[in-house]
Amino acid sequence: MHWQNFLNNTMKSFSNLSKEIPETFKGFETMGKEAKKNGALDEKTKEFIALGIAISTKCESCIGFHTKSLVRLKATREEFTEALAMCSYMGGGPSITYSAKALEAFDEFAS
Repeated sequence: MHWQNFLNNTMKSFSNLSKEIPETFKGFETMGKEAKKNGALDEKTKEFIALGIAISTKCESCIGFHTKSLVRLKATREEFTEALAMCSYMGGGPSITYSAKALEAFDEFAS
C-alpha cells in the first residue's frame, strides 16, 4: 500500500461526506483539537494512544493519520516499534497484522 495516496483518497471521501453532514464534521474537528492539546499528557503520547486504538479497531485510515502525526512529532522508530510491541501483546494476532501495516506507514512517512 502507498500510504500517502491512501490518505489522500480518504480525505477526498471525508470531504464528500462532510458536505452532507457538516455539523458532525465540525464537532469531530473541535473534539480532536481539544483532545490533542498538551496537558498532563503531551500530543505525542496522545497520538501513541490513538495509534493503539486504531490498531485494535483495525482502522487503516486511523493508523495512517496517527502514524503520520507521530512522524511529524518526531517519534523515533524505536519508540514506534516499542508501542507496536505493546499493541501486539494486547491484541494478539490481529494486532500483529495491523502493527505490521503501521510500521510500513511509519517507514514511508519517515523517509
